[in-house]
Amino acid sequence: MTDSDRTAAAPEPVGADGPDETGARDRNPAPADSSAPPQDSLSVPPAPASLPQPAADIAAGYAFSGPAMELGALLWDGQCLPDAPIRIPLSMLNRHGLVAGATGTGKTKTLQLIAEQLSANGVPVFLADVKGDVSGISAPGKPGDKVAERSAQVGQDWEAAGFPCEFYGLGGIGPGIPLRATVTSFGPVLLSKVLQLNQTQEQSLGLIFHYADSKGLELYDLKDLKAVAGFLVSDTGKAELKGIGGLSSATTGVILRSITAFEQQGAESFFGEPEFDTSELLRSAPDGRGLVSVLELPAVQDKPQLFSTFLMWLLADLFQKLPEVGDVDRPKLVFFFDEAHLLFSGASKAFLESITQTVRLIRSKGVGIFFVTQTPKDVPGDVLAQLGNRIQHALRAFTPDDAKALKATVRTFPNSPYDLEDLLTGLGTGEAVVTVLSENGAPTPVAATRLRAPQSLMAPLDAAALEAAVNSSLLYARYAEPVDRESAFEKLSEAERAREAASVEAALDAPSAKGSARPGKRDASLAEQVVGSGIFRSLARSVGTQLGREISRSLFGTRRR
Repeated sequence: MTDSDRTAAAPEPVGADGPDETGARDRNPAPADSSAPPQDSLSVPPAPASLPQPAADIAAGYAFSGPAMELGALLWDGQCLPDAPIRIPLSMLNRHGLVAGATGTGKTKTLQLIAEQLSANGVPVFLADVKGDVSGISAPGKPGDKVAERSAQVGQDWEAAGFPCEFYGLGGIGPGIPLRATVTSFGPVLLSKVLQLNQTQEQSLGLIFHYADSKGLELYDLKDLKAVAGFLVSDTGKAELKGIGGLSSATTGVILRSITAFEQQGAESFFGEPEFDTSELLRSAPDGRGLVSVLELPAVQDKPQLFSTFLMWLLADLFQKLPEVGDVDRPKLVFFFDEAHLLFSGASKAFLESITQTVRLIRSKGVGIFFVTQTPKDVPGDVLAQLGNRIQHALRAFTPDDAKALKATVRTFPNSPYDLEDLLTGLGTGEAVVTVLSENGAPTPVAATRLRAPQSLMAPLDAAALEAAVNSSLLYARYAEPVDRESAFEKLSEAERAREAASVEAALDAPSAKGSARPGKRDASLAEQVVGSGIFRSLARSVGTQLGREISRSLFGTRRR
């Protein structure tokens, strides 16, 4: 074990046999010049004297005094230097980050490496497993020649270990404990993103939510939302929103068709009860390690708008629940957003503004977010500016657009003694260019890094083991079975039946002689008809508790619980 390993605060990650992610390569471009980047102002132990001076200057920028996670070893002039460890301070993980790189460069295993060390340090982790290959984090890795070779190169004592996990699935599709959200909790902004509505349609959807909130009509599932939308453009309900502009039948028709198409894709199972309590993501295992929550998404890969937006709902809900904590010695939760480009693709201006504000503010609540995507240009500039920690895997430059993206990526890094264009196109699998925030918040020098191998299994769990893990969870009984309580659909249906019954009764009681109506009797107003029809008898409990007030909503329009 090297001296740097003995001083590292985080347990050393180890890996599993994986021919792509752990294949060692010493091919690395030489630095463009010998000038060293500015050193971190933090007082740190000196780098080993045996290192070349530029490499020693870079290594000094990563010799943190507090708890830190080991990423790997410095690459310099074609050599891997195990005496120059590249690390990231645990206290800076809530300053967010980006893991980028072309397909097959090792991004997923980098997530696994970081998640393991966070868990070992008592920090809960949330992973979105889009491709289905992260479930192996719960099982010990398998030793092999490639793992042994990589461990020797980076100065790592390899030891196989699994980590405590909970496995979730969206709405019960595929393996995992079902995650559901009510339509009311999800809110109009996020739902508009899922339904791909334009600005006018998004505003109309917001008006539907406003009416449902103010009248105590619970929107638990999509049939509730369709019932309220249909009521508000019916002959009976049109007057309800007359004072605030009303709803266009054409626009509402588009919304209803979008919801119906969404249902036909199987999305009705994602909305309903029991709603998932996002505080479950903050738990630790009995041995003190942070719980790794893995959301299994392979079964819904054809619904990217849904799962990316659902992940944003999780963040928005956590944002409302967690208290302000400011700077902490370790984050409360680190959230990994895989395939992040899906979140921003086709997003409205309001949605992008909400994402930017959430990312900016959630840091003070102790939550870190890592976006994982192919190139930094997939992430809007305002969001990218909030990401203090960067792990950039190799990029390809096969087309003019690729070359343009490569130049744009290089410009996002601090000044460096490396020729970054050559370096980024020459990195091997499991290698990356790293710059993070030091303990005093300043960027560290840019460091080409050969990453350590994860210590858990770098392959999916087999189906039987995954099913056993899901069924043995204490949360399975709480969330497995859907619940369908009385809500807007039932209440509006009851009101309609009451109106029909009243019409029949009025027709039977009507006097045969014209003009012989009883004096003092007048036609009831629409509001009186609705109240008298029975809808507010069933609403009395919910309206009574709300005192007629609209549900307050967060940045994303999600309900404050």
